[in-house]
Formats: sequence, structure tokens, C-alpha cells
Amino acid sequence: METESEPYVRLSTLRQLHQVVADLNTARSLADTLQTVADGVVAGLNYQLACVNLVRPDGDLVVAAFAGDPAAEALITGRVGSRESWERRLAMAVPWGDLRFIPHTEGWVLMDDDVPQWHTDGPAPRFEDEWHPHDRLYAPMYAPGARSAHPGEPRGTGRELLGVISVDRPRNGRHPGPWGQEALQMYASQSAIAISNARLRSNMQRALIRLEREQQALRASEESFRQAFEYAPSGMAIAELGGDQHGRLLRTNDALCRLLGRPASVMRRYSFADLVHPEDIGTLLRTSAEGGRAELRLGRRDGTYVWVSLRNSVVADTADGPRFLLTHVEDIEERKRHELQLAHRASHDALTGLPNSAELRSRLSARLCERPAHAGAYQGPGPDPLPAAYGGGGHEAYEGGYEGGHDGGYEYGHEHEHGFGFEPAGGGAYDHHVHTVAPTGGDVDDGTKGLAVLFCDLDGFKSINDRFGHHTGDAVLIEVARRLTTGVRDGDTVARLGGDEFVVLADGLGAADAADLAVRLRNAIIPPIRVDGRAVRVGASFGIGWAECGMTVEEVLNSADQRMYVEKRSRAKVQRRAG
Repeated sequence: METESEPYVRLSTLRQLHQVVADLNTARSLADTLQTVADGVVAGLNYQLACVNLVRPDGDLVVAAFAGDPAAEALITGRVGSRESWERRLAMAVPWGDLRFIPHTEGWVLMDDDVPQWHTDGPAPRFEDEWHPHDRLYAPMYAPGARSAHPGEPRGTGRELLGVISVDRPRNGRHPGPWGQEALQMYASQSAIAISNARLRSNMQRALIRLEREQQALRASEESFRQAFEYAPSGMAIAELGGDQHGRLLRTNDALCRLLGRPASVMRRYSFADLVHPEDIGTLLRTSAEGGRAELRLGRRDGTYVWVSLRNSVVADTADGPRFLLTHVEDIEERKRHELQLAHRASHDALTGLPNSAELRSRLSARLCERPAHAGAYQGPGPDPLPAAYGGGGHEAYEGGYEGGHDGGYEYGHEHEHGFGFEPAGGGAYDHHVHTVAPTGGDVDDGTKGLAVLFCDLDGFKSINDRFGHHTGDAVLIEVARRLTTGVRDGDTVARLGGDEFVVLADGLGAADAADLAVRLRNAIIPPIRVDGRAVRVGASFGIGWAECGMTVEEVLNSADQRMYVEKRSRAKVQRRAG
């Protein structure tokens, strides 16, 4: 009977198998696919119960789907069996091809392991291939074409285990024959393909969702950055980093454009190196791209400059894209002006605006070292390597003398606060220090050009202060300061030492030049000074000293002061009192 009906049975089973396999490919998610696998066993392979145990990432197997009995489904779905217990079961089972069968006579040893199971008691089999409720038949599902070196894989497979299909209660009550075994094995293979595809789709969907979220976050971040960049109250700029166009401005916000008075379209033609003040280009070049800070001046469209603070950071356009330089530009003009005012107040006389005693000593100290000039380095006469800006071509600036007013060799100017411009010697670094020397003949011009120190004390100032008050005295001091400043060159220093005492530092002079300068300054002071409609006059006594390496600042000033008193005592009172 069985032999005669076998072709019909095979054809019927094949049709059912074809249908359930087709259903596997219609599931939309991994969960739907797993449930379809379980339902297909019951619907197409004539088993009353089917359970799908899926391998989790940690290697254990979880009951992911169940079909055939709602009570059993509610009891064991979601429960987990350890990988070790499953490996023991598959290892002790009788192999039916890729299937694994454990007869009820052996299953008693598995009653206490942690594999989720559902079974009922029943009578002993009446014939040899009758199914017993404690029989266990498993259909392992392996990843198609994949190999695994995982030490926990079932022995002898060498394949990646995706899960195990457990079946129970064949409808005909018998163990499956060769055809039934082949059908279950083939179905398990197709189920593995469907599960792998479902996992791939699920991973792709998760990746797409994650990518979309990342893109949304990126768009939100870009929009946030754009708004922060565009509407920042201080200047912002993005510039190229590296390459032929390094430093070129790619984008500037409105605040920076307003600060520099240039439209964004024009700003793209420049780099910061094009806009920085020439004196600050070194500061810009020394500023690090990553986290670098600098305070410098940038040029406005109207030709003026504004003090700014630059702060740099490097940002990447994409994960592997080019990097750009993001620069924050803050207007610090007011702070810088305040700092300069404070520095000026600390180093200048409040009444006359001239360098004060401390600044005078600082400038003089910058030219002196502890080693005398005869110990080495330059010794006159003749030109020395002094910059032309501080003496006009070495010592030769005064060779024309002071005769003839503006036509003589003395160049008049109005700036007196530049100092000398020479680096102070310190720490014994004499090799790079130009020694300051003095004429060896005293008042006799021997051709040596040096740094003259003219100590000036006003004659008759105290009586003006006493007769007309401090207001008039202050006005006289201010005018004397102006006349002294007008009578010296750019680069010379006119300082107020205190009270009615002034000091002039003039570099590159010979003895005759210094004497001529003293006469000219004295003559500039003598003319009447009008204060509140009243004309008052003061005279001036000058003492000429010389700065020379090996001397201290106080020694230089005391020498000039003593010479001033000698000159004051040597002149008749009528000559000292000019009015």
C-alpha cells in the first residue's frame, strides 16, 4: 500500500514544500520570516509542532518562533538554551543526513538541561518506527556558503550555525522515512537562506535608518553651524588649509565684513596675510593653525587698521575630505587702546607727555652694558653699524654740524618717543652688542660720535611759580617741553626728569655737535612764553654728558647733572636770567 501510494505522496509533499518555501520569501522582516519557518513545518511537512531556535550574538539559542500549540508557544517562546547544552544534544544524536534524532530511550539524560522543551507523556511504541512523545528530531540551519571557526559550533560541521528547527508529533505517528527526512532537511536549508536574507535586509534597513538619522543630525549640525557662523556677533572666517591656495578666505560672516568694511565677495580675494599690518606679519606666521591665538592689526577698506584677536581651529569637511581653517576674529580695539594708554601713563609724564624718569632710564640702560667699550666690539671714530633711522647712516648724520638752521646736517623732527631701537645687552651677550663710546677729548671734538646726554635745568622757573602760581608754572613746563621736542630729531629722546629738569638723549653726535645742540635748545627756550595774556621768560642751563659702556645709568645722569651745575655757576646771573 505504501509502495503504491509513494509517487502520489511525494508529489503532494513536493507541492506543499514548494508553497511553504515560496512563503519564506514573502516575509517582510526577520520576525515574520522566523514565524513563517515554524508555520511552514506545520503546514507543509505534516508535523503538529514546530519550534525555531535562533542563535543569538552571544552564541546561546533563543526560542524565536513556535507553531502548532498556543499553550506551548506561550510557555517557551523567548526562553534561552545555552550553546553548551545544544552542542551536547546535537553531538549525542543519531545523524540522519544533516538532521539529528534522539530516541526517547536516550532522551532521559537531557531532562535536566536548560534547552527549552515541550512534551507530553505517552505509551510505549507498539511498533518499531512509531513516534514517541519523548523522541526529539532537530534540523540544524547553517549559513549558506559560510564557514566558521567558532569553537562552539557542532562538531563535524565546520559551518556557521544560524539556528535549529525542532519538530514533534508527525501526523502519521511514524518516524519520517527517507523522503520525509530529505524534505525536512531541504526545508531547513531553504529556511537558512531565508533567515540570512531577512537578517541582511534587517541590517540594511537599520543601516539605512542609522544613515538617515546621521544625515539628519549632520544637516541639523550644518544648519546650526551656519547660523552660528553667519549670525555670530564677532567675526568668523573659513580659509583653505594647505595647498597652493593656503590661507585664502573662502567664507566670512557679516560681522567680519562690517569690521573690515569689505563685502563678502571682496573678502574672498584675500587671505589674512594680505590684510595684516606689515609689522604684524611675523606674529601671523608664528600663529599655530590648531588652537593658535594672536593679537594683531587687520586693514580696513579705508586704509586704517583695527586691533583684533585671532583664534584658530582646524575642521574637516567630511570624514576623509579636506581640512579647513576656522578663525574667530574678535575686535579688541578698545582694550588695546586702553592698554596703550595705561602703558603710556606708566612711562610718560602726565603734565608734558614726555617720557618720564623711569622710561628715560630704561632707554638709556638699553644702550649700556657692563663691559667697557675698550674691552671689545666697536670703537670709534668712523662709521659704526647704527641704523640710519637712529642717526642717519651711522655717525655721519651730524657731520654738517648745526650751522645754518634747517640747512645744516641736523634733521629736525617732532617725534621723540621712539627710543633708540637697539636691543639691550644682557647676560654677557656682548658679541651682538654695539658698544656705546664717548669722545675721548671731552669738549674737544676728536671725531668720535657717541650718545650725548644733555641735562637741562630751567633758570628762573621757581620765581615764576612763586609769583604767578602753579598754573602758570605748568604752562611754562608744557611749552618748554614742546620747544625741546621741536628742536631734536626723530629718534632722539626728550624726557622730563622731574620738576624743571629735562634730559635729552641724542645719538651719533661729536663734542662740537653736542655743544651746538645745547646752544640751539637754550636759544629755543629763551623767547617769551605767553600764559593768560602775560609774557614770562625762563632761561636754561645745559650740562653735556656722554653715555659709555661700563657706566651705570645713574653715573651717566650724574655726570651730565654735575656738568650742568658747573655750566650754571660759570655763567653770570644776568646771562642765566633771560627775562
